[in-house]
Amino acid sequence: MMNRDKNPEIEITADGSATLYLNDLDEHYHSTKGAVAESLHVYVETGWRAAPAKNPVRVFEVGFGTGLNAALTAEAALNAKIPTIYHSVELYPLEPALSGKLGYERVSEFFPAVNNAEWNTEVRVNSFFTLIKRIDNFLTMEFPSQTDIVYFDAFAPEKQPEMWNEDIFRRLFAAMSPGGKLTTYCAKGIIRRRLQATGFIVERLPGPANGKREILRATKPQIQQITPDDKESCDNQAHLVP
Repeated sequence: MMNRDKNPEIEITADGSATLYLNDLDEHYHSTKGAVAESLHVYVETGWRAAPAKNPVRVFEVGFGTGLNAALTAEAALNAKIPTIYHSVELYPLEPALSGKLGYERVSEFFPAVNNAEWNTEVRVNSFFTLIKRIDNFLTMEFPSQTDIVYFDAFAPEKQPEMWNEDIFRRLFAAMSPGGKLTTYCAKGIIRRRLQATGFIVERLPGPANGKREILRATKPQIQQITPDDKESCDNQAHLVP
């Protein structure tokens, strides 16, 4: 199994839940202001609960990481009785033994099943939640089609700039269903503008309590809008008409 850092450190965040720190990236897997608080607010509450009325709801998580987002979504899906198919990709999977030390089974009974689920295989975690976690390169993989919710949980743009470029957002936009939503903890202006340039309608929303001041939620319009690039292409074609 590939690994980015053989000895990531376990740290306790401000809400009492744990996260991992990667020395080689100088980066944490979750907010130090609260790992569980961030996952619940940014992804489950702002993303999954705002999904279009679909059966099933299709989620694509960019960065499986510790599995916390998936476990909390599995819990929410069962409680709300909303069938959910959850795709997640990770290039550097953590060893389950390490993830198992984070104590996330205390916030979701489904964490052990998510943590130990076989990679590259469809696994039914509960009667309303199906998990497909893939070992793959997000930059080159084919994205799941008709995705309703994207959890964009890559490491920060300063650490992984290749994950946050406009081409990536354009590919995600194309793979999403009309009305689909992308949520991310990163509210930087440059990221917001790249999402808007792709065609998303972007909202700046309050971050989790005691955490980041703002987060972003981007929605693919029900009727696709014409981007500046599309308009220029149309104008050029119009000039060719005799």
